[in-house]
Amino acid sequence: MKCAIYPGSFDPVTLGHLDIIKRAAAIFDELIVCVSVNSAKPSGLFTPQERVELIQAVTADLPNVRVDCSQELVAEYARRNRARVLVKGLRAVSDYESEIQMAMLNAKLYARLDTVFLYTRPKYAFLSSTVVKELARYGADLSDFVPRQIIDRVRAKVADSGQGGVLTD
Repeated sequence: MKCAIYPGSFDPVTLGHLDIIKRAAAIFDELIVCVSVNSAKPSGLFTPQERVELIQAVTADLPNVRVDCSQELVAEYARRNRARVLVKGLRAVSDYESEIQMAMLNAKLYARLDTVFLYTRPKYAFLSSTVVKELARYGADLSDFVPRQIIDRVRAKVADSGQGGVLTD
């Protein structure tokens, strides 16, 4: 059985993430979407467990997708789960440099681990969780950016955080 891991912060999961999840799930027998706690990023809008719940909600129709959370190194997580492949999405050429360095580092930590890069479809190339949070803060329509099942939760979380903004002309 070919098991792959798609790691990321997913704060929140976007339509771009979901596109990569669906495409990777069609390639591998099992895909583990792993909410990774990134020490380089400040604490997120959603807790790691909330992110897991959001991803579970939008992948419920994908039987070979499992959602998990980890604070350990991705290479160690892959070893523990007997996965040999990491899936990473590339939005632009600028992503490639840092992602290839990370792929080489992960292979150094776990020699049996390969990284597969899936390009982001052009309609999602500009999209990031950071952009989604900023749009939500200003009350923008999120339907082209996050799965519809979670739009209300994203709006509510932004409102609860006190980070909402005001749109002006």
